[in-house]
Amino acid sequence: MVAARITVNGKETPIAPAAAHTTVLDFLRDRGLTGTKEGCAEGECGACSVLVARPGVNKPTDWVAVNACLVPALALDGQEVITSEGLATVDESGAATALHPVQEEMAVRGGSQCGYCTPGFICSMASEYYRPDRCAHADPAADPAAEPSVSTDSEHGPNGFDLHALSGNLCRCTGYRPIRDAAFAVGEPAEDDVLAQRREQSAPEAAATEYARDDSEFLRPGSLAETVRLLGERPDAVVVAGSTDWGVEVNIRSRQASCVVAVDRLPELRELRVESDHVLIGAAQTLTEIERRLDGGVPLLAELFPQFASRLIRNSATLGGNLGTGSPIGDSPPVLLALEASLLLAGADGEREVPLAEYFTGYRQSVRRPGELIRAVRIPLPLSPVTAFHKIAKRRFDDISSVAVAFALDIEDGIVRKARIGLGGVAATPIRALSTEAALEGEPWTAGTVEAAARILRSEGTPMDDHRASALYRSAMLGQSLNKLYAQTTEAVSS
Repeated sequence: MVAARITVNGKETPIAPAAAHTTVLDFLRDRGLTGTKEGCAEGECGACSVLVARPGVNKPTDWVAVNACLVPALALDGQEVITSEGLATVDESGAATALHPVQEEMAVRGGSQCGYCTPGFICSMASEYYRPDRCAHADPAADPAAEPSVSTDSEHGPNGFDLHALSGNLCRCTGYRPIRDAAFAVGEPAEDDVLAQRREQSAPEAAATEYARDDSEFLRPGSLAETVRLLGERPDAVVVAGSTDWGVEVNIRSRQASCVVAVDRLPELRELRVESDHVLIGAAQTLTEIERRLDGGVPLLAELFPQFASRLIRNSATLGGNLGTGSPIGDSPPVLLALEASLLLAGADGEREVPLAEYFTGYRQSVRRPGELIRAVRIPLPLSPVTAFHKIAKRRFDDISSVAVAFALDIEDGIVRKARIGLGGVAATPIRALSTEAALEGEPWTAGTVEAAARILRSEGTPMDDHRASALYRSAMLGQSLNKLYAQTTEAVSS
């Protein structure tokens, strides 16, 4: 077994003697790369952002920004990492001789104030800078007759920069305006840009990892069969993919597992296929990969993704992880319930398919047996044409939902032929709004039908009072969400 190591800013660095639970953040800082900061330790501030070379969607390699505070260093065994220090051009002594274009724009436009968040912003900006399908378009102010190739608004620049790439980065000095200016000012990578050229080469293969220190192990099996065998032998094992949930447990609650098993690069969990009668999404595909590979092919998922945490989190988080935690406030379960999705569960005895509506059995409990792993999500086709995802939260983005409602309706000749409604945040598990579905099906899609069904929807589930919302508020939002859907559909028809 080859000793665990990470290539950091072009130099191979052994992971030993780090503990098995050491995060990438602590690993880097222990080696003097202190540009990577800890702000929240929960993946919400982005001060810890670094770049990782991952298999690309449009190129052999994508430079992907991730939260270094959440990812175990051993999860990047054999991988390539670039920190904010590694973006600048340096001489043989290690002294910077030229700033990276992103760093240059941040400097000249005043994007750095106290400077604490700046390295994280720069890494997230660099990830967007190197996004292969980012392209500049005509500036209507300079050429009113030109046809823009992509939309320009307050969140998308004329250089193709999507500000949502920075949705997981916080500036407590409120320096967002100059940061936005810097983001919208960066151009295209130069032909001799080493990191741009690196995108044309394949990302590193995942290393098979067996690492043990201080009674803790980190293991990365090479196949699904080996993984389920291992899980059968080690019922104490914690399974991680993006580690966006487990990383918080380690940082905030000081949890340490005797055995962590990484599944994020298992080929069997990284499929994405669109067949004639279903869409199959591997459980270890990140949400960003799913979003870009489906490219709007499942509209309800396309509506979910921008509202799911931040781009930094979506770059690591997976559907398998979001479903595996069994959280009643996860954003993907209501959407997948509305889509009538099922889960493929792999175990030592083979594979079985379970409808998602039958998967959850209690608070963070499911029918998944010891040793079983979520391999994939299957979404049946054809899709219902009328869909919507309504997330009620205190912030527009990067927040936990108080209530989440997903709709998928078939409306033909003004009659609701089929209704599927998934709910989150109103019960101990994500649920289907079965009574509301029954009240809608077979009825005309009118204001009267919707109001009667909205009254029923308000009574679905068992919402509770907590620091995010009251039970009364949650119930009110359920009914309001159906009224909103009706307003949206009637506006679409009238326009």
